[in-house]
Amino acid sequence: MIRFENVSVTYDDQAAPTLDGLDLTVPEGELVLLVGPSGVGKSTLLGAVSGLVPHFTGGTLRGRVTVAGRDTRTHPPRELADVVGTVGQDPLAHFVTDTVEDELAYGMESLGLAPAVMRRRVEETLDLLGLAELRDRPIATLSGGQQQRVAIGSVLTPHPRVLVLDEPTSALDPSAAEDVLAVLQRLVHDLGTTVLMAEHRLERVVQYADQVLLLPEAVLGPPAEIMAVSPVHPPVVALGRLAGWDPLPLTVRDARRAAPNLKARLASRPAPAPSASASVSPAAAEAETRPGRPAAVAPVPPPRPAATGRRPLFGWRRARAVDASGGGALVEVAGLGVRRGRVEALRRVDLRVAAGETVALMGRNGAGKSTLLGTLVGMVAPTAGSVRVAGLTPHTTEPRTLIRQVGLVPQEPRDLLYADTVAAECAAADADAGAAPGSCRALVSELLPGVADGTHPRDLSEGQRLALALAVVLTARPPLLLLDEPTRGLDYAAKARLVARLRALAADGHAVVLATHDVELAAELADRVVIVAGGEVVADGPTAEVVVSSPAFSPQVAKILAPEPWLTVEQVEAAL
Repeated sequence: MIRFENVSVTYDDQAAPTLDGLDLTVPEGELVLLVGPSGVGKSTLLGAVSGLVPHFTGGTLRGRVTVAGRDTRTHPPRELADVVGTVGQDPLAHFVTDTVEDELAYGMESLGLAPAVMRRRVEETLDLLGLAELRDRPIATLSGGQQQRVAIGSVLTPHPRVLVLDEPTSALDPSAAEDVLAVLQRLVHDLGTTVLMAEHRLERVVQYADQVLLLPEAVLGPPAEIMAVSPVHPPVVALGRLAGWDPLPLTVRDARRAAPNLKARLASRPAPAPSASASVSPAAAEAETRPGRPAAVAPVPPPRPAATGRRPLFGWRRARAVDASGGGALVEVAGLGVRRGRVEALRRVDLRVAAGETVALMGRNGAGKSTLLGTLVGMVAPTAGSVRVAGLTPHTTEPRTLIRQVGLVPQEPRDLLYADTVAAECAAADADAGAAPGSCRALVSELLPGVADGTHPRDLSEGQRLALALAVVLTARPPLLLLDEPTRGLDYAAKARLVARLRALAADGHAVVLATHDVELAAELADRVVIVAGGEVVADGPTAEVVVSSPAFSPQVAKILAPEPWLTVEQVEAAL
């Protein structure tokens, strides 16, 4: 179905090729998973299949890529649209129409399908992806995860023979991700659809793959064989390597079958403390009085005045660590309600976050997590209740005052990036934060090494853009750091570096609140987990207690070693 013949891709501003000498065949009716570190060419390979590379992206493609016998060098994307359906990393860039139902129908209209066929396929797709209640909603009002489901649905309705998916579950909650992957598996098994998918959250997808392609080595093989040698692998594989299991398990079920001896060894070891997944400074440890790590912030010099007149909407990214809360809770939310038109996004929400505490907000797509973060940074005004951050009311506080207390990394990192190069973006961040020159660039290198100074932010992969946006915000070291889906597009190594940086900030007394569907991140980093459903807080407690009792939000290690309270491979390794 798909054939790569000695394929190399070199972009105009790069000396070395992104893909080099790729030679392989993807058979019809297979689900092939692309794995590898961020920036090794996974998106480029997918783009070469859909025709976006080089027709849209530019650069030079050498060799030959054929899809169903069509050479993608001589067939632009419009001439491949009846064969290849593509969903990129950014769903917003995918949409053409305004409402969910119209978007699902648009691709079929472009191909000239009969109205009766279109009607039936739209209804089928609405049901398959759980979008029926959203059919008349404007796409702009949907959450990031809901938009991702609509983007996937819009390429399913024309029934393409090949599906090309770039991070298709990155913004989905665990249940929605399982639903989407089940649909893809059904298409592969029942209709013979060929699926080529890049995904960093391997714990979600590796068990569905027929073959795995490891980049940059370009090694294609069965999942178990590739995972045995891959530098990027899910926690279930990491646990299997640690325990010496052979064959390596790819699913929680297989790992549970192999786990009795490991569980017996762990039974004699002390159970991890409630916040053992986080590093605690001595000052924070002495101040600990309840689950979490409340601690005083070390005194720092007064902040320099923030620069003004540049992107005022996101001016809150420029701040230094100053604790104005006078001790106690840095964030106090009481009876919070937010209404957007006919939608009650939040209701009766109570939340307290202390300095030095890391809190994960979890819940289904559209539950209200991003809206809650928006109220903490003043972008969303409450319709009921109160919100206080460091003693301030965010939506009525002047931006130049608020920016000294809180910083937000939104779901779309490009909202923070407006310079022409990585170097210029970092220089602006240093100046805005009053930080020493090179501070932001050092953070970029720490989070994701190998990003060149002269690269334009739009030419970065989604994970690289996120790392740059994180560095821009972290340069200012705000007392309250808000992160909305901070691991989208990040490989395991980049995520580990992010976790280390956030742990260090929490140990220094910064509060971190992150909205995430990444259960492994929450298990590794958070002191508390707050589950939001239907705009309400339905659970709030220590991470181990909340996630272990929730099948949807439980990490792989917890499922494998249940009912023991182990959450991460790191904890198990330390115990052994």
